[in-house]
Amino acid sequence: MAFVVAVAQRKGGAGKSTLAANLAAAFAGLGERVALLDTDPQKTLSHWHAQRLGSAKAHRLDFEAPSGWRVPGTTDKYRRSHDIILLDTPPHDDTDARVAIRAADLVLVPLQPSAPDLWAMGATLDIAKAEKRRAALALNRVPPQGKVAEEVAAQLRAKGLTLLDASLGNRAGFANAFAAGLGVTEAAPRSPAADEVRALALALRGLAPRR
Repeated sequence: MAFVVAVAQRKGGAGKSTLAANLAAAFAGLGERVALLDTDPQKTLSHWHAQRLGSAKAHRLDFEAPSGWRVPGTTDKYRRSHDIILLDTPPHDDTDARVAIRAADLVLVPLQPSAPDLWAMGATLDIAKAEKRRAALALNRVPPQGKVAEEVAAQLRAKGLTLLDASLGNRAGFANAFAAGLGVTEAAPRSPAADEVRALALALRGLAPRR
């Protein structure tokens, strides 16, 4: 039975689609059967997936772009045949985001270590709570220097929130790989960025419910 993760964040620009794509590629590289669903009307992942078709570096994953009421049915279609299903959700449409979150086992909330991201995450966490879904946070685009990430992490844990120990740095490799329709684990598998994504994937897998 698949572990279903909705990648959700009310604030745009938090790196939601890039995170979903990189996790999908990383899980596929680890031998997992992966389905990636693009439920965001911006269709960023749909463009990414179109770029990866035919690439010799791309690991196999199943991809669809359902919307609205089609999301639960599409998710259910992959539950028994796959190990993990990742849903990229719309940033501003509470109704569609709620439908995707309702279909998930876990809500993964990416946030940059900044005040605007901290303020924006509350709305997403409220939806997860209303839908009785567990939520976990992942720091994204962490700057290489400074203590801001440590301070944000301390604030999150002080609130009793689940923060994954693994985080992603602010690295050009993520954008370069994404533009080619790849995850960084496919484009540059021995890079520090690839190590970060694999560590995050393993940390996320540790939150899967026992069946």
